[in-house]
Amino acid sequence: MSAHTPAAASDTLDGIVRVNRQGAIAIRLTALAVMLLPLLGFVEAVRLWMAGYASATEWTLFGVMYVVHMGGISIGFHRMLSHRAFTTLSAVRVACLIFGSMAAQGPLLYWVATHRRHHAYSDRPGDPHSPQLFGKDWKSKVAGLWHAHMPWMLSEEISQWNYFAKDIIADRQLLFFHRTYLWWVLLGLALPAVLGGLIHDSWTGVWSGFIFGGLARMFLANQFAWCVGSVCHMFGGRPFETRDHSTNNWWVAVLTFGEGLQNNHHAFPWWYRHGVHWWEPDLSGWLLTLLGKLGIVKDLKSPSADAIRRLRRMTPV
Repeated sequence: MSAHTPAAASDTLDGIVRVNRQGAIAIRLTALAVMLLPLLGFVEAVRLWMAGYASATEWTLFGVMYVVHMGGISIGFHRMLSHRAFTTLSAVRVACLIFGSMAAQGPLLYWVATHRRHHAYSDRPGDPHSPQLFGKDWKSKVAGLWHAHMPWMLSEEISQWNYFAKDIIADRQLLFFHRTYLWWVLLGLALPAVLGGLIHDSWTGVWSGFIFGGLARMFLANQFAWCVGSVCHMFGGRPFETRDHSTNNWWVAVLTFGEGLQNNHHAFPWWYRHGVHWWEPDLSGWLLTLLGKLGIVKDLKSPSADAIRRLRRMTPV
């Protein structure tokens, strides 16, 4: 196998289809916009910082929007919707849907179907973003790591919504947020811009808020989030026996609110927590535990202690 060619998913694999040429062009243009526009915003943020325009306001807007962005994906799109790990109040669910959409990682149906497909074919042909399908030599490993980080989004293969996300399609509220996805992305860019303008009382504040709380936040948060599919399927610890190469990578876990504990997650995908032990860095899991005690979230799914013992590796690597 070429170091630059992943193992293609067969057309016979359930839930995976190839789009036509026109669809492929649309997918690639959208993916390139998601990759490149935030990158330009990040470059501009560095320029503004070097020029002395990054005040406490800009860093606060960045930090707050980063938490909204990562929390919406980790708690909302991932644990709540993709794995049905808990239920919650309607207002909290709506907030999770809005915040997750603001991350600009794709509309709801796309996100859920892609993630469920990842679990169905993890690190095998059919996985949309595995770094393990290019070969065993070091050049193949590097090519696989890069492919799993971003270029996988340019693929002509798509995950069928009516196969992987029937429950999402059947929910009218979720369909509404799927169809209005672009408006929530724009809101995630407009909010910090408006706040920056009001706080600084200037158009310069509008621009710096848009850059720091909007595009630069989107760039860095998504880069860290994409490390979950690339870095965390190649580098890290493997305390549990799973059929894939998922790993626990703590620095990714810290930056993604627990998502980097991939080996834990792949061992128990429906668990609302990714940290098996309280001290493992899983901010989303800690927050959900607290919200559960307050009665704001319910039906928090967890494995038994016996199930955890059965999957644990005798010699963690």
